[in-house]
Amino acid sequence: MQSHPQSRARLLKSVALGASLAAVVASSAAADNFRLTVLHTNDTESKLLYPSSSQQLYGNAARFKAKVDELRAAALAEGGCVMVSSGDNFLAGPEFNASLSLPIGSRFYDSIALQAIQYDAICIGNHDFDFGPEVLADFINGFTDGTKFLSANLDMTPEPSLAALVSSGRIAKRTTSVTNGVTVGFVGATTTDLPFISSPGDVIIDSNVLGAIQTEVDALTASGVKHIVVMTHLQGIGSERTLAQSLRDVDVLVAGGGDELLWNAGQLLVPDDAIDANGDGVPDARYGPYPLYETDGNGRQLPIITTRGDYRYVGRCVVDFDANGVVVGVDATSGPVRVADASLPGGVVADATVESEVIAPVAASVASLAANVIATSEVALDGRTSAIRSVETNEGNLCADSLLWNARERAPEEGLPLPVIAFQNGGGIRNNSILPAGNFTELNTFQFLPFSNFVSIIPELPVTTLKSLLENAVSRVTPLPQGFPSSGNGRFAQIAGFRFTYSVAANPGGRVIDVVLDDGTVLVDDGVVLNPKLTIPAATIDFLCRGGDEYPLNGLPFETVGVSYQQALFNFVTAKDGLNGVISAVDYPAGGEGRIVRYTPSASFPADINGDSAVNALDLAILFGNWGLTGSNRAGDADGNQVVDAGDLSIVLTNWTF
Repeated sequence: MQSHPQSRARLLKSVALGASLAAVVASSAAADNFRLTVLHTNDTESKLLYPSSSQQLYGNAARFKAKVDELRAAALAEGGCVMVSSGDNFLAGPEFNASLSLPIGSRFYDSIALQAIQYDAICIGNHDFDFGPEVLADFINGFTDGTKFLSANLDMTPEPSLAALVSSGRIAKRTTSVTNGVTVGFVGATTTDLPFISSPGDVIIDSNVLGAIQTEVDALTASGVKHIVVMTHLQGIGSERTLAQSLRDVDVLVAGGGDELLWNAGQLLVPDDAIDANGDGVPDARYGPYPLYETDGNGRQLPIITTRGDYRYVGRCVVDFDANGVVVGVDATSGPVRVADASLPGGVVADATVESEVIAPVAASVASLAANVIATSEVALDGRTSAIRSVETNEGNLCADSLLWNARERAPEEGLPLPVIAFQNGGGIRNNSILPAGNFTELNTFQFLPFSNFVSIIPELPVTTLKSLLENAVSRVTPLPQGFPSSGNGRFAQIAGFRFTYSVAANPGGRVIDVVLDDGTVLVDDGVVLNPKLTIPAATIDFLCRGGDEYPLNGLPFETVGVSYQQALFNFVTAKDGLNGVISAVDYPAGGEGRIVRYTPSASFPADINGDSAVNALDLAILFGNWGLTGSNRAGDADGNQVVDAGDLSIVLTNWTF
C-alpha cells in the first residue's frame, strides 16, 4: 500500500470545510439552485472480473454497470448527473490479453464494458498508451456511441491513428454534456511523465498542464458554461492539490493515477481497504476525507475527488450550485460507493448484458491460461511491488534471467553478439503478490509480465552508460531501518549476468560502488568505471531502450528479437535447455542470491551485510563475491579496514543466525 503522508491539521481543515459547506447547503437550498451528481472512476485498468482473487465478491464491470445505473437514477430524480473517468481505462494483463486475442477489427471487451456504463467524458491516462497509439485508437474506435476522450495537454495529430480521431472529434481537449437541461463542461489532462512511463509514440506533450487546462476552461466559460468538471491523470493526488490552487472557474477536480482512498466514517469498503491495524477507527489505506479541498485561484474552496481503482468503487460527489453556477456545498452523501455482489450490504445484481458480452468470455479466456500448467516452482516467488521496486527478489531474478536466455537464443540468427548481462525495470513486473510454491501456469506469466514489451539487444552498451543506468535504477530508493523494505519506484532494476553494490546513504547519482560480471570481470570499482571505453552486449526490453523510466539508453542502437517479455518467461521456464519446467529453490532462493547488494553500514550489527536483520548465506555470498577487494564502503568489509578478508569472514561466522 502506497503511503500518503498528510498533516493532521490539513485533514481536519478539509473535514471542517466539508462540514461547513454541507451546512450551507441545508440552510440555503432554493428553487433556482442546481444539484449535480458527479459519478466518477479512475484506474479501472481492465480488472473486468474482480480486483484480485481474494476479492471475487467485489468489483466486476457488470456489477459496476448496475451500481452506476442505480446511482444515476437516484441522482436524476433530484437534479443532474454526469459520469466521468480520470484515466487508465485499460491495462496489460490476462484480462486485456482476451481482447488482444480477438480477430482484428473486433471491439475490445474494455470498450464494450465502458460504453455500457455510459460515460459523458473519459480522460486519457498513461497506461492507455502502454501498447502504443494504434492500440489506443482501436480501444477508442470500439466505442460506437461517440464517447469523447479528453486531454488538453496532448497533441495527438502526429500519430496517424489518433489524428483521425482528433479530426472526427472523438479525441478532444474539452467537451460538454447536457443533463436535466443544464450544460456541464469537461476538460482532461495527462501526466507529463508520459514519455518515460508509457509508449506514446510521436504524441506531443505540453508540460504546462495548468496553462493547457485553464485555456480550455476559459473557452467553456466564455461560451456560457457555468458548471465545469476537470479530470486529470497526474499519478498522485498531491499533484492535483497543487494544481487546484491556481485553477480558476473549475467546480470539481477529479484526480487519477494515484489510487488514493478518500473515505468518510460509515462508508462501506472492500475488505482489503478496510484494514485498521492500529484500531483507531480509520482504515490504514485512507488518504483523507471525501472530498478534499484546496483554495483555488478564485479564492474559493475547490473539491478534489478520486477513488480506488479496479472497479471497486463508484465515486459519488453531490454538488449544489446557486443560480450563478457557484458551488455552495457538497452533500454528506458524497463518497466512494462500494461495488459488491447482491449477497452483501449495498450489493447489486450484475448487469446481464455486460455479464454475457464481457465477463463470460473474459473469464473463459483467463481460465484457459490458468489451466495450462507449464512448470513447478519449488519456492515462493516474490513479486510484491514494495519489494520488486526496491530490492533484489527471486521473481525479479527469474524475469531478468528469461530476458538474457531468450536474447542469447535469438542473437545468432539476428547476427548480433551474445549478451552477457540483462536488466528489467521493476515497474514492468506487475503481479504484486507472493506466488506460493507449486504449479506455475501460463496465467502467471501474464500476471508477472503483462505489457507489450519486447526482448531487445543492445550490441554495444558502454560501461559508463551501464553505471549511469544503475545509478538511475537506485536513485529513488530511500533508507529505512534494517529488516524493512526500501521505498523505490518502477525504475529499480532486476538484473542477470552481473552483480552490483550500492550505498543508499550516498546521494543519488553517486551510489553505485561496484559492478562485477558473473565471470569475475570488474567493471566498476569503488564508484569508478575501470575502462571507460569498454562496451558490452546487453539484453533488456524495448521500453527501456527508448528511454522509459528515464533509463539513459535513448539513442543507443538496439534491435528487438520478436519475442515479448511474457513469451520470454514462458520459453525460459518450459525449454529443455532453459529451466525444463522446474523453478528450483537452489537457483531462485527466497530473498535472492546477492546480485544486488544494498550497502548499509551498521556499527551495531556489521555482520548483517545486506541489511535483512539476519546473518546467513546471503551475507556469506556477498562477502566471498567481494573477497580481496579494497576501498571504502565495500560490501563485506564488516570490520571497516577497507579490505574484504578473513577478519570479515570471522565476524560473519561468529554472528551467524541459526
